[in-house]
Amino acid sequence: MNDITSAVPPFHLAFPVHSIAAAREFYGDLLGCPEGRSAEDWVDFNFYGHQIVAHLSPDEVGHRKTSAVDGDAVPVRHFGVVLPMDQWQAAAKKLTAAGLSFIIEPHIRFKGEVGEQATMFFLDPSGNALEMKAFANIASLFAK
Repeated sequence: MNDITSAVPPFHLAFPVHSIAAAREFYGDLLGCPEGRSAEDWVDFNFYGHQIVAHLSPDEVGHRKTSAVDGDAVPVRHFGVVLPMDQWQAAAKKLTAAGLSFIIEPHIRFKGEVGEQATMFFLDPSGNALEMKAFANIASLFAK
């Protein structure tokens, strides 16, 4: 396993969307993810150094189940990124100013406990759930 302080190999995630144009607007324009290769029915993005690929598949879009976590109904199927706290705060400010509707508003979860973290959840235009989180101390990422 990699130590969280060392370079981490990029992950690859493919997910369904109802519209490639809407994916480009959301991931490229709003989130600021540079676009990579694409075809008529897919497009990949650089998501904080990781490769995510939006595939046109309208029948598979959206999250369907939630799980209770520290008083929130967290979408079971979601992906996201762990950012440094200053970047998380900037993202929360940018997304709030853009009028993005959060399914879980930016806040601190597990206050005073191991694993205390800043978190926010929102949906892309196809209903895929994303989480952005941050830790005051990144060494707490896998702490028990």
